[in-house]
Amino acid sequence: MRALLATLGLALVVAASAGAATSGKRVLAIKYGPDLEVNPVTQDYLTSKLSKAARDHYDAAVILLDTPGGLSTSMKKIYTAELNAKLPVIVYVSPDGARAASAGVWISEAADVLAMAPTTNIGSSTPIDSSGQNLGSDLRRTVINDAAASLTALAAAHERNTVWPGRAVRVASNLTAQQALKMNVIDLVAPSLPALLNKLQGYKTKDAERPYTLNLAGAHIDNVSPGLFTRVLNAIIDPNILSLLFLAGIIGIGFEVFHPGVVLPGALGAVALLTALFGFSVLPISWTGLLLIVLGVVLFVIDAHVVSHGALTISGLVSLIVGMLL
Repeated sequence: MRALLATLGLALVVAASAGAATSGKRVLAIKYGPDLEVNPVTQDYLTSKLSKAARDHYDAAVILLDTPGGLSTSMKKIYTAELNAKLPVIVYVSPDGARAASAGVWISEAADVLAMAPTTNIGSSTPIDSSGQNLGSDLRRTVINDAAASLTALAAAHERNTVWPGRAVRVASNLTAQQALKMNVIDLVAPSLPALLNKLQGYKTKDAERPYTLNLAGAHIDNVSPGLFTRVLNAIIDPNILSLLFLAGIIGIGFEVFHPGVVLPGALGAVALLTALFGFSVLPISWTGLLLIVLGVVLFVIDAHVVSHGALTISGLVSLIVGMLL
């Protein structure tokens, strides 16, 4: 009996040791959803997390993707960061019900591994303008040809279907997970992230420029999600709000020009205009934040010398808060 117990104890120790060895593998799961748009705020969030994953020596980064799409400028910065990441990048369209639409398809195709949960979809990548309308005929031809070529190049680099990307761009083709798998648009379908990591044990990525052999079965998963500030800024620069912010900024500054000395409309207009320009990707996030902080300080100084009944102080606080968030 003692011999049996000793054998069982030894087996448990060996199993625990094996488990500990497996747990030495770490994956950073970066949540990008639900329905998080592609814009300068979310681009900064995602690229910073990819940098963190490499810096902290994770074995892989997994983007848990659920997006309706967004700005092409932010999209390009994201997929460029994926292509240049110092570790394997996996895009997993999840959870069930999620989608990788429009700009999300580029983010997906740039990944070393592209996987989907069973009841998800991918596609509908026809470019449109910032107001959601179709592009003019001449511009449309140029933009669509460029978009089709870039998406096809990403698919080719990872040995995926090179016909479908053109259809996704030109006729807004959209596929379910099973259809995408059958057509070699994606690499795998898995019901959960742990199941996906198990399926990827020994998997060899296809990009000849950065080949990896994955060893991720049983890896420890660290989850990160967009923080409150990211979600607030993401809401502020919603495309439907950006146009209103831009208009409010022009009106506020125009009012100040024709009625000098009022200050408040001009101050609020400046905050609105800077935020709108950031949302339209005209100003980078660092410069926008710096300009808003400077504006906030200037408003505090003006308020100390002008009777505004606290109005400028409030404007300065708004400017400082938004600036510090950026």
